[in-house]
Amino acid sequence: MEKTYAPHSIEQRWYNTWEEKGYFAAKQEGDSYCIMIPPPNVTGSLHMGHAFQDTIMDALTRYHRMKGCSTLWQPGTDHAGIATQMVVERLINAEGKTRHDYGREQFIEKIWEWKEQSGGTITRQLRRMGSSLDWEKERFTMDDGMSKAVREVFIKLYEEGLIYRGKRLVNWDPVLHTAVSDLEVLSEEENGSMWHMRYPLANGKGHLIVATTRPETLLGDAAVAIHPDDERYKHLLGEFVELPLTGRRIPIIADDYVDPEFGTGCVKITPAHDFNDYEVWLRHRDMSAIADLPHGGLINVFTADANIRENDDGFDIIPAQYIGLERFEARQRIVADLDAQGLLEKIEDHKLMVPRGDRTGAVIEPFLTDQWYVKIEPLAKPAIEAVEQGDIKFVPDNWKNTYFEWMRNIQDWCISRQIWWGHRIPAWYDDQGNIYVGHSEQEIRDKHELADDYPLKQDDDVLDTWFSSALWPFSTLGWPEQTPELAKHYPTSVLVTGFDIIFFWVARMIMMGLKFQGQAPFKEIYIHGLVRDAEGQKMSKSKGNVLDPIDLIDGIDLEALIEKRTSGMMQPHLAKKIEQATRKHFPDGIPSFGTDALRFTFASMASTGRDIRFDLARTEGYRNFCNKLWNAARYVLMNTEGQDNGLSDAALEYSQADLWIVSRLNQVIAQTRDAIENYRFDLASQTLYEFIWNEYCDWYLELSKISLQSDNAALQRGTRKTLLRVLENILRIAHPLIPFITEEIWQRVAPLAGVSGETIMLQPYPEADNSQIDEQAIGATNWLMAFILGIRRIRGEMNIAPGKPLNVLLQHGSEHDRVLLQSNQSYLLKLGRLASINWLAENDHAPESAIALVGDMRILIPMAGLIDKEAELVRLNKEIQKIEKELPRIEGKLNNSNFIDKAPAAVIDKEKGKLTSLRSSLNNLNEQLSKIKAL
Repeated sequence: MEKTYAPHSIEQRWYNTWEEKGYFAAKQEGDSYCIMIPPPNVTGSLHMGHAFQDTIMDALTRYHRMKGCSTLWQPGTDHAGIATQMVVERLINAEGKTRHDYGREQFIEKIWEWKEQSGGTITRQLRRMGSSLDWEKERFTMDDGMSKAVREVFIKLYEEGLIYRGKRLVNWDPVLHTAVSDLEVLSEEENGSMWHMRYPLANGKGHLIVATTRPETLLGDAAVAIHPDDERYKHLLGEFVELPLTGRRIPIIADDYVDPEFGTGCVKITPAHDFNDYEVWLRHRDMSAIADLPHGGLINVFTADANIRENDDGFDIIPAQYIGLERFEARQRIVADLDAQGLLEKIEDHKLMVPRGDRTGAVIEPFLTDQWYVKIEPLAKPAIEAVEQGDIKFVPDNWKNTYFEWMRNIQDWCISRQIWWGHRIPAWYDDQGNIYVGHSEQEIRDKHELADDYPLKQDDDVLDTWFSSALWPFSTLGWPEQTPELAKHYPTSVLVTGFDIIFFWVARMIMMGLKFQGQAPFKEIYIHGLVRDAEGQKMSKSKGNVLDPIDLIDGIDLEALIEKRTSGMMQPHLAKKIEQATRKHFPDGIPSFGTDALRFTFASMASTGRDIRFDLARTEGYRNFCNKLWNAARYVLMNTEGQDNGLSDAALEYSQADLWIVSRLNQVIAQTRDAIENYRFDLASQTLYEFIWNEYCDWYLELSKISLQSDNAALQRGTRKTLLRVLENILRIAHPLIPFITEEIWQRVAPLAGVSGETIMLQPYPEADNSQIDEQAIGATNWLMAFILGIRRIRGEMNIAPGKPLNVLLQHGSEHDRVLLQSNQSYLLKLGRLASINWLAENDHAPESAIALVGDMRILIPMAGLIDKEAELVRLNKEIQKIEKELPRIEGKLNNSNFIDKAPAAVIDKEKGKLTSLRSSLNNLNEQLSKIKAL
């Protein structure tokens, strides 16, 4: 083995070998273990959330592969309708063209060309993460087979009356000219205004004051609502107000939606431009005062561009002076006109949540359009029952409550999008507006006996990306064909995903799986948290705290990181802000950690919490952990290559340390298996870390030197066999989490340990053998370690050189302590750097000593002649003064209300921890000072 652990020299080589040799492919034999990857956008690149959940999925897949299962980790990417169309549109816009210059078919060809050339970024990055996906089965949501499944589902749901076309409110992006899902809407608090407007009573007896953040929608008001129990206004029910600027009358109605404590208690109801107002309208639309309004009160005032529309529907609704104005320009004009007519009461500053499209940044408009919908309630009922009955288990269990909350209040699902890239809706229209749904135009003509020249036009809309994603667990396996893969791997074993898409994706997969397969698509759903920075802040470009997993693997210097983050940015002020934030967070750039260290970091963070705080210091620690394992392997190989390692018929003898480490190995195997089976990767990684670093490397390797240096050949053989056996098992236990380093070392260790095979990937995962757990050896070694640690603590506290031989006296020990001392004498003398160990008689006076305890037994190290008393007093006083100077500074900070009110909680906690540590250190130093003075 190379002297230095260099992850980049092994990772790509091993991944290529694994993939070329087909080790990732699902085999025919064995019980199925199947995970469907949440398909990343074909436009995307790997972010920290991907890297985290892919590490978990890969660990599960590798673990079950080693258990002998037929493992299928299904890869694939999502066509990402809006995102992909925008990427390609930007490319052709740079050429001075638009998609309309190409036309639909040629533009879609352009997208396919882009996909073939540039769409594989994220799959290459998944390989860098060591993801053992069955790449031969890779799918794309626009593949022919997937498209066939989408059409089949649409047609069947339509024929059952579960898909329909209707006019309702949607989230409308006025730049993209399409409906978008709630997940594509980002609502953040912004500074705005609250306009208080006077609506004159039609009876001429005063006015109502209505407060709104959107005065431009006044043109579409259908009513003014009050709370039915609001005594201030109850007498006005049934009356009308004159809608300012329009010449229309609208009724005053009562509805529980109104909060009488908010504003004036009077709310304008604009059902075509507000989701809550639309629900109010549904409850009151049959009352004649609303039903007699134009369009029954459902009055749309905007075009698809969010400009004020023309009066082209037979009603004179929109005043001429506003027609064609952009919505925010119309706002200014309307407010000015209200003011001019004395109808503007006041304007207040107001913070409000503003919904913006995640792709365009445009303010999203609730917009009334004709769209395709899935009638969701009949599909939701069995999906709720599947979780209630335990057919599907959420991990952690509390997430089922979030699922139930969404599912029991579910609305029909808008599945149409007004873009070109995606699964085109398989519906055709004739000139009379009749709808025909089928797999193709020819099939429709044949079925309905329509002549070839009978005019039919296919719907221009495409399906919401989530529609095809909802079919992912069975469409990827070949459905609607009844394939062997579908029979073998459906239902899948577990879904690993974030809580933010429980409704958008998870619930819809459950509904579609139950509907079209008769079974839920997965048995368990492991919900993980969202990856945040070390301070608990959301990662964002503007904060400069975003991490790219590949940068963590390869490393990147500060200047390159800044260039990467600000390259191509059109807004100089934003680029400067990102540069400054990046310099603050990463003043030295990002060092290279390698994939295994990053994966182990993710595993260590995979607890049951909602948020995952990613700290580079932990990754650095796990890089050191990998290095520790590498060096341990080098030690083992140096002591076993070319030696008799106990594989012959020669006699074997095992030391207490050998029996102890094998006992601990079997306990660790059981603990790790249990942790992985229960999705506690944090506990699995913690168990492995402590065992490998503390027990195997720091203790057993040191103890093994004593056996290897003895004159007992049988003992040497036993220890060499144990060194190899335990290391080979360690590599297999840890392989699912750190696959590269374990494969590299295993290839060298396995032959020496008598283990054959091409790859560690296909070796059996270790099983615990309780018969090999020697409690006596565990107890004796724990006693030994406590003894040595006591000696080391005294050396540290008293500043005694590590190599200085010490004379040790023992007092108050039991007979069992005496037996243990006898069996551990050689270990204690060598590891403790001791000159002698003697028992004090009961009546003997103990000299002034430093003391450590092992149970009731006292370990005494006489201080006389060991240290330079005066020099040690000077050193301790200097340390005490340093802490006494630092303490008031931190105490002052924590007593400063400005700091407590403004600093992030993580920063405050850090300062509190520092204060506690300093106080503890001061107490310890004062105790040592007293001891030294007494000598």
